[in-house]
Amino acid sequence: MAFEKELDELTRRRARAREMGGAEKVKKQHDKGKLTARQRIEQLLDPGSFLEIGMFNHSDVPGMEEKTPADSKIAGYGKIDGRRVAVVSNDFTVLAATSSRVAGRKEGELKTLAARRGHPVIYLGEAGGARMPDIMGAAGLASYGGGGFDTYLQIMSRVRQTPMITAIMGECYGMPTWMACLSDFVVQAKGSAMGVSGPRVIELALGETISDEELGGWRVHAEITGNVDRVAEDESECFQIIRQYLSYMPSHRDELPPDTAVPDGSGSKMEQILELLPQKRNRGYDMHRILNCIVDRDSLFAVKPLFGKSVITALARIDGKVVGLVANQPMFNAGAMDTDGIDKVISFLCLCDSFNIPLIFFHDIPGFLVGREAERKRVGARVMNYMNALGQLTVPKISIIVRKSYGMAFWNMCGSGCGTDFLVAWPTAEMSFVDPAIAANVVYGGKPSAEDKKSDQWQSLMQQMMDDASPYGAAGRHYIHDVIDPRQTRAYIIEALEISFNSRTKGIGEHKLANWPTKF
Repeated sequence: MAFEKELDELTRRRARAREMGGAEKVKKQHDKGKLTARQRIEQLLDPGSFLEIGMFNHSDVPGMEEKTPADSKIAGYGKIDGRRVAVVSNDFTVLAATSSRVAGRKEGELKTLAARRGHPVIYLGEAGGARMPDIMGAAGLASYGGGGFDTYLQIMSRVRQTPMITAIMGECYGMPTWMACLSDFVVQAKGSAMGVSGPRVIELALGETISDEELGGWRVHAEITGNVDRVAEDESECFQIIRQYLSYMPSHRDELPPDTAVPDGSGSKMEQILELLPQKRNRGYDMHRILNCIVDRDSLFAVKPLFGKSVITALARIDGKVVGLVANQPMFNAGAMDTDGIDKVISFLCLCDSFNIPLIFFHDIPGFLVGREAERKRVGARVMNYMNALGQLTVPKISIIVRKSYGMAFWNMCGSGCGTDFLVAWPTAEMSFVDPAIAANVVYGGKPSAEDKKSDQWQSLMQQMMDDASPYGAAGRHYIHDVIDPRQTRAYIIEALEISFNSRTKGIGEHKLANWPTKF
């Protein structure tokens, strides 16, 4: 056969690349209960759809060519549910998937071209930090940025053009952390860890002994930092969550998210929705039950459910169309939003603005959580950052006042004057600067005793404040568009979305928040 020698050499080199770090390193990975980088790609993508880029890459350090197949990063293109995506999978069997010049160029090019071509990017993380001694010395450090005078910016910054997803699947220090902080969505598998530097470096540099879990386990990032959007029990669930998230996303910012068929039974419980709202105005309830009643069956997909729990951010579908939900959660802090909740909402606004997802706000909020601790967390600055982000939204916005909506929080939840396309209230709504009971106390002249509250004066004041908080006062002056029957909420939203999409822009936004940082 012609060119037999050359073809044999090609076969040998391909086989060597597919061996990754060798049988012993692969076994060690499996013994930890983890898949290899190539197995992860196989499980994530549609069968047979992967086209690898850079299989023959290796370290540019002399003598390391045979020891660094694919230079520790497996990258290329594939499909998920028939949709083209770009994927990078860290190969921990090769020098702990540490980052190098060659791998950095490969990752940077793939990320740049995916944005240009309109393909979502998926980064499967399990890696150490920068590779040493490659990065040591003046030339080593300066060359790590790609060799050009703007190449490091191309790798380490981002204006959202296509969705970017990172999965934290093992020890993730350095590059996987940076990629997670650039991503729109991050899922972390239990047993993994993410941080700027790993425990070994921290112990050597600072003398501090700490475990991977304590440093950057899933509880740290899902509950404290908010840098993780969802937590998975294992790698298999990681892939399931990624696929589910992508089903709500367009491939790029110049198209709408995909429509789906409406599941049977969607909206069938709307007639009973008022049974989910307590008649006592100060009693808590789970807002998820109301949302699930309104959206298409089984379509509610929570984002950051363990962080900033007094506010819900979620993707969902209504009549088959993707929407973003921002809803106060009275089960926590009576729905008062803290600084974590503010950061959570801003991040979600950026996501929806970047990818043409209409926003629906559900008010039941007594205000922002204030006090000494809140001030030290810069609550005032964060409230105004939130307002600034809200002011730059160009996707359709629908705002529904379910129960209470007081003070500055009324506007931050997309109240009057905030560019809301449709602003309506339920007849159960209360709208005022503060809770009517607090206002009655102020007007009364101080905190009344139990006996005072029985007086005609206090009772009269309280009734007046309650009457003034009724939504009909705002509706009568056209400060809100309507007061609607709660049982008609789903139908109202469907009609409002149809009007919004049947417009000059067709629901495509201007993406003014596409370069707003979403990690805090």
